[in-house]
Amino acid sequence: MNQNTGELGKVAVLMGGSSAEREVSLMSGNGVLAALRAQGVDAHAFDPAARELQALKAEGFARAFIALHGRHGEDGTVQGALELLGVPYTGSGVMASAIAMDKVMTKRVWLAEGLPTPRWQWLEPGQQSRAQVISVPDQLGLPLIVKPPREGSSIGITKVSGYSQMQDAVALAAQYDADVLCEEFIEGIELTCPVLGQGTTAQALPVVRIDAPDGNYDFHHKYFSDDTGYRCPSGLLPDEEAEVQRLTLAAYRALGCRGWGRADLMLRTDPRNNDRRIFLLEMNTSPGMTGHSLVPMSARAAGISYEALCLQLLRQATLDSRRD
Repeated sequence: MNQNTGELGKVAVLMGGSSAEREVSLMSGNGVLAALRAQGVDAHAFDPAARELQALKAEGFARAFIALHGRHGEDGTVQGALELLGVPYTGSGVMASAIAMDKVMTKRVWLAEGLPTPRWQWLEPGQQSRAQVISVPDQLGLPLIVKPPREGSSIGITKVSGYSQMQDAVALAAQYDADVLCEEFIEGIELTCPVLGQGTTAQALPVVRIDAPDGNYDFHHKYFSDDTGYRCPSGLLPDEEAEVQRLTLAAYRALGCRGWGRADLMLRTDPRNNDRRIFLLEMNTSPGMTGHSLVPMSARAAGISYEALCLQLLRQATLDSRRD
């Protein structure tokens, strides 16, 4: 038993929820729950899809570990409810959660801060006619990526190689979000970099390199396949590793994130450019904590065990209204 965990009080591990990432959230939540209980924390599973959040206050929960992913969990809505209930929670607050969940808003903030992100085009519901859709490759080139801007875990995403694929790709993304994000495809090395902490004291953890079969890091390869390779240490040149960490911290701070997060990035190796430039793709404010997840992997490389990571995040649970 870890000393002084009793002072944390009764803890709710929020998992499941109603988003398209429910299955992944349950895996994350159960991992966190077991880790906290192993250290003597009075932790309990709590599924907002099955119970009203008001029960947290009625049943005396002192804080919440958010292991929800996607909408109604990672997008500021649950964070806002917990603010009203006065229950401190892990991770980013309302504003940062809402912005980071929306990849279009995230890009706008990053571009305003001079941070590199792939070129993109946003298709609102009224801009998804066939003529408008097939004109997108003229602006972004081929191949390109089509995805819902407010989902995660590679849900609803398509790599488009030809004009004839555009309509189906947009239709698939629109099943998950009325808006559709089309994004320039960056050929290169897929990377991710976690962050712990807040503001000027936030620290980037070691970079993880992802080697997915045929470059296809989809839902299956993220969570259920053993075919995906991960490198941590990443094997990047020291200055490239440092630059990935620098950009990740800048992106994290620009969005106002706190507690923890994980940036997904690409290191361009396309011989047509030959610049090895790094691009920010997105920021995850409630990253996965499953057996295949990348934050625990990076933390281990930094000497932080899964159990210690869970406890550290829980101890930092707070409310927007209590920030220094």
